[in-house]
Amino acid sequence: MNTASIAATIMEGRTALGIELGSTRIKACLVDSDGTPLASGSHTWENELVDGVWTYSLDAVWVGVQAAVRALLESAHDQYGARPDHFGAIGISAMMHGYLAFDAFDNLLTPFRTWRNTGTGRAAAGLTALLGVNIPQRWSVAHAYQAILDEEPHVAAVAHLTTLAGYVHWRLTGQKVLGIGDAAGMFPVDAAAASYDVDRLRLFDSAVATQHEYPSLSELLPRVLTAGQHAGRLTDEGALLLDPAGRLQPGIPFCPPEGDAGTGMVATNAVAARTGNVSVGTSVFAMVVLEQGLSAVHDEIDQVATPAGAPVAMVHCNNGAGELAAWAGVFREFAHATGNEVAADDVYEVLLRSALLGAPDAAGILAYNHLAGEPVVGTDAGCPLVVRSPESELTLANFARSQVYGIFGTLSLGMAVLRRDGVELDAIRAHGGLFRTEGAGQRLLAAALGVPVSVGAGAGEGGAWGAALLAVYLGHAHRVDLAGYLAEQVFAGAPVTVVAPDPEDLAGFAVFLQRYEVGLDVERAAVRVDGARVSRAAGELVR
Repeated sequence: MNTASIAATIMEGRTALGIELGSTRIKACLVDSDGTPLASGSHTWENELVDGVWTYSLDAVWVGVQAAVRALLESAHDQYGARPDHFGAIGISAMMHGYLAFDAFDNLLTPFRTWRNTGTGRAAAGLTALLGVNIPQRWSVAHAYQAILDEEPHVAAVAHLTTLAGYVHWRLTGQKVLGIGDAAGMFPVDAAAASYDVDRLRLFDSAVATQHEYPSLSELLPRVLTAGQHAGRLTDEGALLLDPAGRLQPGIPFCPPEGDAGTGMVATNAVAARTGNVSVGTSVFAMVVLEQGLSAVHDEIDQVATPAGAPVAMVHCNNGAGELAAWAGVFREFAHATGNEVAADDVYEVLLRSALLGAPDAAGILAYNHLAGEPVVGTDAGCPLVVRSPESELTLANFARSQVYGIFGTLSLGMAVLRRDGVELDAIRAHGGLFRTEGAGQRLLAAALGVPVSVGAGAGEGGAWGAALLAVYLGHAHRVDLAGYLAEQVFAGAPVTVVAPDPEDLAGFAVFLQRYEVGLDVERAAVRVDGARVSRAAGELVR
């Protein structure tokens, strides 16, 4: 389309808006009726560690959403001379899991507890035993039960639980609903019923709610919807929340709000059986669509769902590219100290290109990216480490490769559990900023997982685009399922790069992973060290 036709498409509302609240960036993406991106906007934000809890304030949520939408509107105007006052549909996505609890007057009862918190071990273990399915520490029901066990004062007032995507959608539409993929990270779902597992809800209520005088959990959870179902319309209040300037019109329809895992699956066309995707950001996770359920309960694996409700095995690692980002900042600071200004994207490209030149096993250098606890390997707190033997060759290339391998270390261990359970994959589709440097992260991920890895042209766009596609799907759901819509109308003929595992990289990563598993004892020991005590001792030595 030329500029004039795109402008007409925008002004006539033949578009969809997707908004995703990621861990480091809030992004808005505008697409046309074919799902083609037209404009985008973003806002950078960071979680805070407040009183030992990883959180974001709700004020920061709206500052960020408004900034991202404002940047998108300005981008549309700058590119096409069109500033939209309405859209065809809107979709919301955000980080899954965590704990947002409200009272009967819609007041937030305790600061938002994100997926990154790992203080719910006792609750998660108890619920896993009770419900007969793995309940990870980050799931909403684990946070709720831990609050009950800890006898937190706010528990008596809880009237509504939701996720971040559910919260934003609720404020914009007035509807307390959730897409089934995101709901599956709150409480186990029944794929056949396309809702929460009724039998397990009864188990929770009889064993937990009754004992602790807690409301029936079904009364607290959002209503579950699947992709293609209408989930409300933009209210007057919601329109002002998105656009305080007051130009955005209310009444725009919404698709069900989804988690970042679900919109990542949509953005990579990985919603059909035997497909899977890997998302790399502050966390790293793999979603594998199952042909049938798993044969056993695995602590490393969540059983969740696609936005259409198909069963999914999820390997979620709390730690992703955050430590690589920290090192990129160090190298950028070093360049600045030498009088050379280097853009952040250029630093990443140098590191990732260098990683391809490193020894296949990273020359004996181990990197642990654990900024937070990592339940996959049994740690409840983080301590980033770089460990090497005196014989290892410390070069930029080997160091960079160890850092990228470190991002995929715990993911590889979790995926091995799926292989032992008989789960088969034809290929993995990857997305996230790590894959913007063509071929680098993709090649090393293929080595870590032992399967071909495909990356599409929009790999760096992520879930905001996926949310927009789910919004567009509202107009197609009556005649085609989600997998068919994506395959036939969005991704048909789309350029995709596929990289098969390199035999030398495969052998090298296998050696790295053996060392990585042994070295986890060092990581666990570091986590056990009382940092405050060490700091006090160091202070005494200085004095």
